Amino acid sequence: MAADRITSLTLSHVVLPLENPVSDAKVLTGRQKPLTETVLLFVEVTTEQGFEGMGFSYSKRAGGPAQYAHLKEIAQVAIGQDPSDIAKIYESLMWAGASVGRSGVATQAVAALDVALYDLKARRAGLPLAKLLGAHRDSCRVYNTSGGFLQASVEEIKEKATASLEAGIGGIKIKVGQPDWAEDLRRVAALREHLGDTPFMVDANQQWDRARARRMCRELEQFDLIWIEEPLDAWDAVGHADLSRTFDTPIATGEMLTSVPEHMALIDAGYRGIVQPDAPRIGGITPFLKFATLAAHAGLALAPHYAMEIHLHLAAAYPTEPWVEHFEWLNPLFEERIDIHDGRMWVPDRPGLGFTLSDQMRKLTVETAKFSS
Repeated sequence: MAADRITSLTLSHVVLPLENPVSDAKVLTGRQKPLTETVLLFVEVTTEQGFEGMGFSYSKRAGGPAQYAHLKEIAQVAIGQDPSDIAKIYESLMWAGASVGRSGVATQAVAALDVALYDLKARRAGLPLAKLLGAHRDSCRVYNTSGGFLQASVEEIKEKATASLEAGIGGIKIKVGQPDWAEDLRRVAALREHLGDTPFMVDANQQWDRARARRMCRELEQFDLIWIEEPLDAWDAVGHADLSRTFDTPIATGEMLTSVPEHMALIDAGYRGIVQPDAPRIGGITPFLKFATLAAHAGLALAPHYAMEIHLHLAAAYPTEPWVEHFEWLNPLFEERIDIHDGRMWVPDRPGLGFTLSDQMRKLTVETAKFSS
């Protein structure tokens, strides 16, 4: 096939409200306000030969306008480049925004375009992205998080967990980390009794110090959890590594990290837990795959954070059996739905990511920017 080139890019700043505000431990400890919306940056790419791709990144509580503004400032660099040269384009965007670094908002903004280029490449090949990357499986274990937030009562969480399991989801995660650690344990005990031997995870959202984390991990051993997530500050690589080597229950972390070097700090510290890279946060599929290779080499399990529309494909291409997180929050933005049954999420047979943008996404768009050759 002859070389192609990018002829147009459309950036969309989208604000998606949640039906009901949710609170994790960061709210109960006074560090954040309840989450009321997700802000997304969508990128649509078109090439000279008529191929198209779509990608997105996101933010919660703050940063969405900054992501949009940053990519708007540098996106023109991609115009005229061959869309197959994803690594080259990625590097050119990094250099275009070099003065603000290679992590945080800078990489999260570029992530949306990077994902769109992978979507385009797979669509052009007529393959689901997982197949283009080289899949190890056609489905992944799936667990639900959206029903387990701390503003909900134990009875509400039980009802939502039952509904999730009846819908074919295989595992349940709930939030912990509130100021009253005894209440955390009471809620976990109640859910474990309700769930029986269903796979069960908890997430402290970074709200324990090292001493409290050790005590809580010891108390939580009795509940046969799949993992304990973010017991410490996300950037405490040494602390997470120590916990992962101390307790039988696996430790999980990584969702907040925004570059490959930040993730590598875990491996360098001797981490033995589960890694949770988030493609939109780490900077796109290009750096996600780079870190995934290093994580697999280190023998680490994978459970990507959020954005199941992207992560299902990336998890399917990971060597060892991963988990994928189910959040239905982004459903209004897409026409299609992911098939979930028998405790697993199934890779779509549609090309690329397998999603088209909905009319509702257009209605929720508050600003757009277009670039063309």
